[in-house]
Formats: sequence, C-alpha cells, structure tokens
Amino acid sequence: MMLALLLGYLLGSIPFGLLLTRFAGKGDIREIGSGNIGATNVLRSGSKGLAGATLVLDALKATAAVLIARALWPGSEAFAAAGALLGHLYPVWLKFRGGKGVATFLGLLIPLLWPAALVYALVWLAALLIFRISSVGGMTAAISAPVSAAVFGRQDLFPMMLGFTLLVLWRHHGNIARLRAGKEPRIGRRSG
Repeated sequence: MMLALLLGYLLGSIPFGLLLTRFAGKGDIREIGSGNIGATNVLRSGSKGLAGATLVLDALKATAAVLIARALWPGSEAFAAAGALLGHLYPVWLKFRGGKGVATFLGLLIPLLWPAALVYALVWLAALLIFRISSVGGMTAAISAPVSAAVFGRQDLFPMMLGFTLLVLWRHHGNIARLRAGKEPRIGRRSG
C-alpha cells in the first residue's frame, strides 16, 4: 500500500505545466498570472495548445498511477489515487507548491469510477460555459465527485472522494476570497 502511495505521489508530482512552458521557451509559468502550474495559468502564457496538453497530462498522470497500482498491487488503487492528488498539490520538487488538482482529480476518477469522471467533466464544462470563471468550473466539478460516488452506489468511495473534494476546495481558498470580493478573473481576460 505504501508503494502505491509513493508511486502515485511521484507520478502526481510531475509538474507538466512548468515543464511544457519551459520547453516551449515561455519561461517559468510561476512568474505569470496566478503563479500556478496548472492549465488555466498555462493558458495565460498565450498558448492554448500547451494549456490543453497540461490539462490532459495532469489528468493522465493520475490515471496512470491508479492503473499501474491496480496491475502491481491489486486493491491499492485508492492509495495510488491519494498519492497522485497529493503529489500534484504538494510536489516536493517545487517546495510543495503545486497545482489546484482539478485535472488530476478527473484523471483518478477515470479508472476508479468512470461514470463519475464523465459527470465531473460535464459539470466542469457546463460551469465554465455558464460562469466563464475557471475556479468555479473546477470547484463545481470537484463537488460532483462524492455526489456521483453516492448516486452510482459506490459508498465505499464516498469518504475518499469527499476528502479529495475538500483538498481541492482548500487549494482554491485564494480563488474563493477573490470570488467573494468580485475580483476573480473570467476566462478570456488577462489577470495580473
């Protein structure tokens, strides 16, 4: 179980947003916009392609962690999932300053409960289209995960999903403060 947690953490802690923008000559993504390493901030670098790749890779690293753990240590998938999310949120390589976990949460749902992953993606997209605020989309999607676990009859996953949701919401505490103050940037507008 500890090996699965460690595997998940190591895969989850790969900072794809930072790596992709550096390799593309965009510099250190932590020095622009929100300073975050996730897809939304990568989008602020001016590259939709890099932002899309960051989103996909941040999701797939969690999917990979769960699938590898399932193959090597059956029954350890939850530990790999937890490690992947924690690795993304608190990567040792970046002094424990990682992303917000929205794409990574989606990625771990795919092998654990794919219908919940589908609901998550649809909720995320719908909230983005309605509100045009990335953090609202991400937080709303995260909230859908434990609800989906309950609706789809996976009460065994509910506590873990609830914990993951609380972690993602915690990582959005700055966004929540800006939302309350009416200062959270909308998609398509530059933020400082």
